[in-house]
Amino acid sequence: MENIFSIKDKIVIVTGAGRSIGYHLACSLAKHDALVYAVDVKFPYKIPEEISANLTQIRCDITNYKKFQNLCKKIFSKHGRIDVLVNNAGISKASENSGQLYSQKNWLKTVGVNLTGSFYCSQAVIRYMLKKRSGSIINITSINAELGFPRNPSYNASKGGLKLLTKALAKDWSRFGIRVNSIGPGYIKTEMTIKRFMNKKTMLERQNRTLLGRWGEPDDLVGPCVFLASDASKYMTGQDIYVDGGWLANSGIA
Repeated sequence: MENIFSIKDKIVIVTGAGRSIGYHLACSLAKHDALVYAVDVKFPYKIPEEISANLTQIRCDITNYKKFQNLCKKIFSKHGRIDVLVNNAGISKASENSGQLYSQKNWLKTVGVNLTGSFYCSQAVIRYMLKKRSGSIINITSINAELGFPRNPSYNASKGGLKLLTKALAKDWSRFGIRVNSIGPGYIKTEMTIKRFMNKKTMLERQNRTLLGRWGEPDDLVGPCVFLASDASKYMTGQDIYVDGGWLANSGIA
């Protein structure tokens, strides 16, 4: 029987793939035989030898539309298609203290990367997906797209905006065979969250609120990403898949 979850030889771009969730997704998709282009401003980690033939690292600031557009042009010229874009690039700049006015600089920087950058990347890739009248865009949002979290309005707003950008792009491009969906992680143990994880109090607070009773691992996001990249999800667009261990479903009532 044909493997409907196969992503073999699909041409995939993953942004923010220098470390953390993006690096893990890029490596995992390459292990599943996709041809992956990992995009970031820097790459502290080397490509594992066993997937080096399937994974290429490219330095690029996604907030520079022209540079990312040129990157897409080169990939398309080489392969004749771009099948999947994973808009994973994101930053978080919370205020140190509650009751403190939020920095305008941090607002502009966060929204610029998390929301505007994802819009730029989608615009650039859609241009080439239109040529084949097919493609899958996967936006990495967050449970912050649904709930208010303290001291970080730019992250909340950017992820909420990305959630609605997902639906807007799905509406505009579905008739051309381009699907757009989002994956919203809960508390995943990454470089971005490691301080809270190492703090026993905050680690347990978040763990106890999660229905499955644990923090997530980057590997928990691989299956949903493969699903949305593959033909198994060919009748899905404009949808939000939350990989949060049941955080959003928890009423908090025992």
